[in-house]
Amino acid sequence: MMAPPVKKRKGEKAKNGAPPLDPEAIDCDWWDTFFLRNSSLSGVTVPLDEDDAFKYFFRASKTTFSYICSLVREDLISRPPSGLINIEGRLLSVEKQVAIALRRLASGDSQVSVGAAFGVGQSTVSQVTWRFIEALEERAKHHLRWPDSDRIEEIKSKFEGVYGLPNCCGAIDTTHIIMTLPAVQASDDWCDQEKNYSMFLQGVFDHEMRFLNMVTGWPGGMTVSKLLNFSGFFKLCESAQILDGNAKTLFQGAEIREYVVGGFSYPLLPWLITPHDTRHDPSHPMLAFNDRHEKVRSVAATAFAQLKGSWRILSKVMWRPDRRKLPSIILVCCLLHNIIIDCGDYLEEDVPLSCHHDVGYSEQYCKQSEPLGNELRGYLTEYLQR
Repeated sequence: MMAPPVKKRKGEKAKNGAPPLDPEAIDCDWWDTFFLRNSSLSGVTVPLDEDDAFKYFFRASKTTFSYICSLVREDLISRPPSGLINIEGRLLSVEKQVAIALRRLASGDSQVSVGAAFGVGQSTVSQVTWRFIEALEERAKHHLRWPDSDRIEEIKSKFEGVYGLPNCCGAIDTTHIIMTLPAVQASDDWCDQEKNYSMFLQGVFDHEMRFLNMVTGWPGGMTVSKLLNFSGFFKLCESAQILDGNAKTLFQGAEIREYVVGGFSYPLLPWLITPHDTRHDPSHPMLAFNDRHEKVRSVAATAFAQLKGSWRILSKVMWRPDRRKLPSIILVCCLLHNIIIDCGDYLEEDVPLSCHHDVGYSEQYCKQSEPLGNELRGYLTEYLQR
């Protein structure tokens, strides 16, 4: 964690040349004011316990919230905070700025509604949220990276112990972030199979629903297989920079390399194992394999439901977002998802979307199949029958 900023002596000027700040002019009691204003709103069931209420509003415990503040503190105080004041005329503390941003991302409510909850204006919510997004995107990169070899071995062990698939390193899936676009920006590229304008988010997850890799920014009108081919994850796997660890012997003459599992929309590759197509050949071994495979793949689906349920700005239709900025919003929500897990905080059981994370979307079969991928899937299928 970063050290807190050094307090300036009375009369000392800030480094940026701005006049020194009077501590009493900073809004430090924001939580008490916010809780009183929002704990008894009609139609809202806020937990009675204060710590649970804090988690309800900001998706993070107070301890995790403090850590998030430590990540962005230096960036948020390094710029002149002119204009960032509440209705009482006091400057917004770093904690209140982070709270505003988290509430905007967690609730998906309008900037006007979020501003009213904190006693600030719409423009302040917009400015604070974007400053927070820029800061966390830069300062929290270490929370989303491919695991080292020791961590990969732990992930493989967990997937095999719980789900029975040996040498599995993760589950891959995609989801759509739906938006409206101005007529001048609307195009077939962004119009997906369900006639929505959307942006893709692809994620690879471990057994704890942690993002190991993600890519976003691509139009929802693409196919999933094309999205995969354009992703950095594909390039890393094809060049053997990842998923190139220890192979495992399943039985005599059968060895399985590291891989991830994905649905029918993905191609069958040596490092990406998809289900059997049982529409024309529903044999017992194939069905048994598909059952195990689906249990692992559901980790990714559940993770996306948790992500969109926790950070509901992603589950609502975004009104004319800046397509250059939207990937940063999505990335920061993924980083926050990982930070919650990495801090030993808990993912709330009652916030995930109650339905599939991509309601109304059906999987489109990808016919691409590499011979070695088919051979390795056959080994796994036979192994599960032994």
